[in-house]
Amino acid sequence: MLETIEKLLILQDRDKHIRQVKSELAHIDPERQSLTGKAAGAQATLEHAKQKAREFESQRKQLELEVESKKQLIEKYSNQQLQTRKNEEYRALTHEIDTCQADITKIEDRQIELMEQTERVQKEVAGATQVLNEAKKLGDSQITQLGQREQSLKKELADLEANREELAAAVEETVRARYERLVKNRGDTVIVGVQHGVCGGCHMKLPAQILVSCRAAQELITCNNCGRILYYTRDMDLAVTE
Repeated sequence: MLETIEKLLILQDRDKHIRQVKSELAHIDPERQSLTGKAAGAQATLEHAKQKAREFESQRKQLELEVESKKQLIEKYSNQQLQTRKNEEYRALTHEIDTCQADITKIEDRQIELMEQTERVQKEVAGATQVLNEAKKLGDSQITQLGQREQSLKKELADLEANREELAAAVEETVRARYERLVKNRGDTVIVGVQHGVCGGCHMKLPAQILVSCRAAQELITCNNCGRILYYTRDMDLAVTE
C-alpha cells in the first residue's frame, strides 16, 4: 500500500472521529433543554393545580359569607315578624325567611360539592408536587452528567483537532486538497478498498486496468465512476464476482 494512502486512511479515520464527537456535542444542548422543559412542564402542572385549589378556597369563603348573609336576613325578618301585627306582612316575612332557608340549603349543597372538588385538587397538588420533585432530582442529576460529558467531549475534540492538523500536514498539499474536495462532495468515506472488483464507495464494477493499477500500488488510483481514491491490500479479493 502506498504511504500516501496509509496517511490518508489515518486522516480519514481521524475526521470521522471528529465528526462523531461534534455530533455528540450537538445533541447535548437539546437534551439539556428537554430535561429543563420536563421540569418546567411539571412546575406548570403543579401551579395549575394550586391555582384551582386557591379558586376553590375563594369560592368556599364566598359561600360562607353568603350563608352568613342569609342567616342575618332570617334574623332580621324574624325580628320584624315579632314587631308586626298585620297578617299579610307576617306571611310576607315568613315567605322571605323560607326563601332564605332554601337558599342556604342550596349553598350548603354547593359547599359539599366544593369540599369534594377541593379534596380532589389537593390530591392533584400532592401528586404534581411529587412529580416535580422527581423531575427536578432526575433532571439535575442528568444535567450535571451532561455538563461533565460536554466538557469531556470538548477536550477530546480539541485534542483530536490538534492531532488532525499534524496528520493533515503530513499529507502532500495537492493530495490533501484532493481529499478535502472528495469529502465535501462524497461524504465521510472517500478512501475506499477494492474487493471482488468493485469500488468500496459506490459499489460499481471497476475496469480491469484500474484493478491492475490498484494491485501495483504505484500511484493514487480513483474510481472512474465516483472519483473516490482506491486502495488494495492482500486480504482483499480482486477477482470480479460474476
